[in-house]
Amino acid sequence: MDVELDAWLAELPGVDPQTEAARMRLLRLGRQLERALARTAVKHGMTLGDWEALSVLRRSATPYQLPPTVLAQALAITTGTMSVRLDRLLKAGLIEQVDDESDGRSRPVRLTPLGHRRWQEATLARTELEWRLIGETLGSRRLEQLNRLLRRVMLELERGLGPPPRRPDSGD
Repeated sequence: MDVELDAWLAELPGVDPQTEAARMRLLRLGRQLERALARTAVKHGMTLGDWEALSVLRRSATPYQLPPTVLAQALAITTGTMSVRLDRLLKAGLIEQVDDESDGRSRPVRLTPLGHRRWQEATLARTELEWRLIGETLGSRRLEQLNRLLRRVMLELERGLGPPPRRPDSGD
């Protein structure tokens, strides 16, 4: 990356090299982490989008169920994309539809025991990988420093640009 950075900086006179280096490294780290997440999802028989949907359900607290429209809003995807994703999760046995007499338009979905296990296994694999790649590399003190610095930059970016958009690829 350093060779690419040097070449880029040669074409951008007047640009702060430290800011440009940080931007390039953050983007590259994001792509690497995204790839690691996608690989972890595949190893557990899901797309990254499937795993995100299961994660939203898991965060919703017991009984881990939500209407499809709420799921779509939480994931910032269209209801059409949500329908495709839910169909795939239903066929895989990771979620099930729930009867809800209060809303005849849309039946909530909830995690099945298999969905709980699959989510838990994938999430454990993710957190172990992240610890090896980030936590062990930096150690506790440096990791705390990094988190403080990243939080500061993130808050400033969001103050100036608004909340971040979802990933362009929905994993489907």
